[in-house]
Amino acid sequence: MIILLGPQSPRPNLGEAVELLSVDGPFCVVTAGWQERSGETEALAEHLGRKLINLKLYERAERVFAEDPEFFAAHRRRQDRLRKLQGLYRLRLAPLLRTARRLFEEDANSDPDLLQGEQKSALEMVRILDRHHLTRLRQIHAGWSEQWRPLERDSLRRERRRIEKQVADCDAVLIAGGHVAVLLNRARLFGLQQMIGSRPLVAWSAGAMAVSERVVLFHDTPPQGAGDAEILESGLGLARGVVALPHASRRLNLNDRVRVRLFARRFCPASAVTLDNGSMLWWNGDSWSGNRAARRLTAEGRLAEVKDHAGGD
Repeated sequence: MIILLGPQSPRPNLGEAVELLSVDGPFCVVTAGWQERSGETEALAEHLGRKLINLKLYERAERVFAEDPEFFAAHRRRQDRLRKLQGLYRLRLAPLLRTARRLFEEDANSDPDLLQGEQKSALEMVRILDRHHLTRLRQIHAGWSEQWRPLERDSLRRERRRIEKQVADCDAVLIAGGHVAVLLNRARLFGLQQMIGSRPLVAWSAGAMAVSERVVLFHDTPPQGAGDAEILESGLGLARGVVALPHASRRLNLNDRVRVRLFARRFCPASAVTLDNGSMLWWNGDSWSGNRAARRLTAEGRLAEVKDHAGGD
């Protein structure tokens, strides 16, 4: 079973989700997104009333980098390339989204056949760029892994063996939020997704983003920038058919039917789902369902409940 949650403040519902797993534990917990605070899991264990085994991915990665400076330098060069690629992607994405929004704001009554054809074409150009960006990201990761073979580095291999043993002793895995890029980076570095396998999983906030197939950054009205949703990375791929949107009511204008419609259609057949505080989304092996706080963005520009939904409209 996979359960995705929104942020846990001010009203946590992680305990409720853990009860739904119907396993006694112990539980592994991944807090790499908390970075320097990743070891502070006492409050979490107390809240759940269960034994937690902190995998300490952030600290382990720092230890690996300290022991293997050559590998650390190569890792940083890869991260620099990824940041540059993201900048080029944004440069191309902005005018495409601006055009698509303008076309979807047009009055369809003038000539709906003409307009719908242009809308479809403009949206497909955005989707083509998104697919291209994901391909480039995967190429960089694959090329780097082939060159540096991280799992053959002594320091990383030692840490990975210890993590594998801890995961093997656990009945379920919890993945916390925090900095999504750091969380995903550390999880991928140690091959966490392969270790988790079919174990029950609860992920919240940025953790829910990281376990999806694509990590999408979004904010309609950021303090600076254009407010364009962008693909940051391919995710761990454990939660398929969904785009997780933590803090959606704060970061998205959900009353803007044009933006909601574009977002839903852009990432279809995956379902874009709001994960605000109190939200819960679960996968039963065949489809996604959610409580009332979790809402699905639709191709009509509205919000709908998530019930027995496999992804898409």
